[in-house]
Amino acid sequence: MTETASPSRRGRPLRLAAAFAVLLGLVAYVVVHYVSGDGAPRCVVRSGDGEDPDRPGADGTEGGASYGLSPEMAANAATISAVGTTKGMPERAVTIALATALQESALRNIRHGDRDSLGLFQQRPSQGWGTPQQILDPVFSAGAFYDHLAEVPGYSRLPLTVAAQRVQRSGFPQAYAKHEPDAALLSAALTGRTSASLTCTAGPPTKPGDPAKLRSELTRSFGPGVLPTAGGKGRAGAPQSSELTVPLTSAAGVDAGDAERRGWELAHWAVAKASELGISEVAFAGKVWSAEEAGEGWRTDGPDGTGVRIRLAR
Repeated sequence: MTETASPSRRGRPLRLAAAFAVLLGLVAYVVVHYVSGDGAPRCVVRSGDGEDPDRPGADGTEGGASYGLSPEMAANAATISAVGTTKGMPERAVTIALATALQESALRNIRHGDRDSLGLFQQRPSQGWGTPQQILDPVFSAGAFYDHLAEVPGYSRLPLTVAAQRVQRSGFPQAYAKHEPDAALLSAALTGRTSASLTCTAGPPTKPGDPAKLRSELTRSFGPGVLPTAGGKGRAGAPQSSELTVPLTSAAGVDAGDAERRGWELAHWAVAKASELGISEVAFAGKVWSAEEAGEGWRTDGPDGTGVRIRLAR
C-alpha cells in the first residue's frame, strides 16, 4: 500500500528551495558590493585638487587620473613615501619604491613569499636584508630599499623597471612597469605635490586614538624633527592631547617656500593613516577632511593656520 505524503512533507521541499534562493540572492548581493567596493572602506588618489571628479586633472584628461586602494594599502604607501622624503630621496625614487611594493606585495605587509621573502618589498633575510622582525617593519624595509636604490648610479634617469630590478633582482623585472602610472599618481599626492590629492572613506574610528602612538608614528616616518622640541617654535599640543598641530617651517627643518608641499605631504599621510591611528579629522590650508564626512573628500572649511592639524577620535 502506497503511503500518501502529508501536506507538511510536500511543502518542505518548497520551503527549502525558497530558503536556498534567498541565500543565493544574499551571497550575490554581498559579492557584488564587495567587488565594487560599495560601502567598503576605500581610499582614492586623484590628479587635480580632488574636490570635483569632473574637473580636468593635471594630466589634461577629463576628471583626471585616479587610483583606488584599501586603507591598509594607503597606510603602507604613506609610510614608504614619508621614509623616502625624510631620507632626502626625490619623488622619482618614491615612485620606484611604490611600484616595486605594488608588484611584490600589493602594498600589504605580508609574512610569506617565495622562499624566505617577507614584507612590503619581499626582502629576504638570507640575502642580508635584515632579520624577519626588521623586514616586517615598514619603516625599516622602506629605508633598506631606498639605501640600495641610492647606490644605483643614475637611478632617477633609468627606466623604472631597470632601477627596480637593480635593487630587487626579480625573476620578472618587466612586471614593475604596469604599476608605474598608479605609483606616480600615489607619489605625487603623498609627497605633497598640489596636482594630486588623496582621500579615504574609512568611516568614523571605532575606538579612541592614542596620542602617544600618533607622535611615535610621525617621528618614525618623518624623523624626530617633524615635531618641535621643548621650547621650540610651533604648536604641537600637549603630549596626551587628542589634537596635534604639526609645524611646517623651522621646527620641521623645512624652508618656508616648501611649506605648502610639506603640509600636503603630512596631511595626506594623516588621512592615509586615519583607520590605523584613529584619526577623526585633518585640516590644512583652509581644507579639512573628516572621518564622519569622508565621502565629501577635502572640504573648504578648515583653518588657514601654518601647520597641519590632526585630531584623534575620543
